[in-house]
Amino acid sequence: MGMAGDVILAIDQGTTSSRAMLVDASSNVVGMCQRDIRVNLPQPGWVNQSASELWETTIAVCEEALADAALKWADLSAIGITNQRETTILWDRSTGAPLADAIVWQSRQSSDIIERWQKAGLAPAVRSTTGLVLDPYFSASKIRWLFDQDPILEQRARAGEVCFGTVDSWLIWNLTGGLHLTDVTNASRTMLFDIHRREWSSDMLDRLEIPPEILPTVVPSSGRLATSSERYGSVPIAGIAGDQHAALFGQACFKPGMAKSTYGTGSFVVMNTGARPATSMSGLLTSPAWSLPPDDPFALEGAVLVSGAAVQWLRDGLGIIGSAQEVERLAKTVSDSGGVVFVPALTGLGAPEWDSDARGTILGITRGTTAAHIARATLEAMASQVAALMSLMSAESDLELTELRVDGGAARNDLLMQLQADLLGVPVCRSAITETTALGAAWLAGLGQGIWSDTVELAAHWRSDRRFDPQMSADERLSRLDQWQRAVERSRGWIQADADSVS
Repeated sequence: MGMAGDVILAIDQGTTSSRAMLVDASSNVVGMCQRDIRVNLPQPGWVNQSASELWETTIAVCEEALADAALKWADLSAIGITNQRETTILWDRSTGAPLADAIVWQSRQSSDIIERWQKAGLAPAVRSTTGLVLDPYFSASKIRWLFDQDPILEQRARAGEVCFGTVDSWLIWNLTGGLHLTDVTNASRTMLFDIHRREWSSDMLDRLEIPPEILPTVVPSSGRLATSSERYGSVPIAGIAGDQHAALFGQACFKPGMAKSTYGTGSFVVMNTGARPATSMSGLLTSPAWSLPPDDPFALEGAVLVSGAAVQWLRDGLGIIGSAQEVERLAKTVSDSGGVVFVPALTGLGAPEWDSDARGTILGITRGTTAAHIARATLEAMASQVAALMSLMSAESDLELTELRVDGGAARNDLLMQLQADLLGVPVCRSAITETTALGAAWLAGLGQGIWSDTVELAAHWRSDRRFDPQMSADERLSRLDQWQRAVERSRGWIQADADSVS
């Protein structure tokens, strides 16, 4: 049991905001602060951020949360860090200054490099070593893109003057005054990490022409991993995990077959598959769930690139809602989508199709179609994407889903959660703490610092806010999912088809 006075700072650096959350030994949230951050879209399909802004907003929310709780850095028992994954930052090893904008996980700017690697026949080696698919989503092609743009940068990298890191590494570098670390979960999303041996893969580094000199040291997700500098209270950094791994942990999905879905900009469905990695033949990703030696389970993951972002598009692109919260009210004014199906492939399709040539498609429109039908079709799309991934996961892991634990901004939408239960055919349980990503980081740090003894103790801290039971017949469910698959097929390869018709 933790001491009553133990407070853990969980840092959650996401794509759209930086958040700091203070958690006590009973897993109560005793402070929180959040700031939005800018996303730059320099060209279609490119998504970049200022690395300096990621750090500055992170440290600002930490200071503010501490001040609000009348605490100082030195009062903290531990720090846990969780972060948007795959986002790629290069910085100068001697000055710590960023050498380029951060290339965000969503960015497709390295698509040509992926095509080159595809033609070179690298896909099977990538799959068997890293558990990933060849896609611009992961860090390796983003690093290669930066070097292709600037050969001098590559020379400097080979000379040991450049650090590469995902966002966790960048924050740790700045918090510690120059320690270059990452954890197993973040390393596993770079396409450079051997998930079976749990170390950087010299084979992948060779094949993808990435210099090993730039890489951080890989540590477990929990333990006494580093210490913040004196300026930040000399506090143990005792937990590190990529956001989806942290959310799986924060949802107490500690047993094989337990799964969670996080509804944010995209949706991320992750299932704990236990000690044995489940190899996907259909475009799901295999990653370490977390690393708490000797317990090092694997996970299967499906990434939906556009989920909450589709609701933002209804607001900003179409102007049919004034705020994201209005989508539920509008969608409830109709009993169904009137036959409209929306495939929100606004930046291509993620798992399981991994089709960057797919584009958003709205099918089944008639003169009777209204804004409400499109709003409802958007929520149905968010639920259908997750349901399609879950049925694949169960099939490929031989593990039956008995409930889905949910979190993230859109999990507050009751209509969406009911649709999700209907399309899954199993109950959906919404966590009482919606910020499960930050909670997972806090739990990893608390375990690492000995505030809690084990995951059994933590499982008792997990609480459900509401349970949604399925109300749809099996026939109706199968027919909806079949219609969804037909719509997805029609959205695929659109850019390619367009290019062919021009030539």
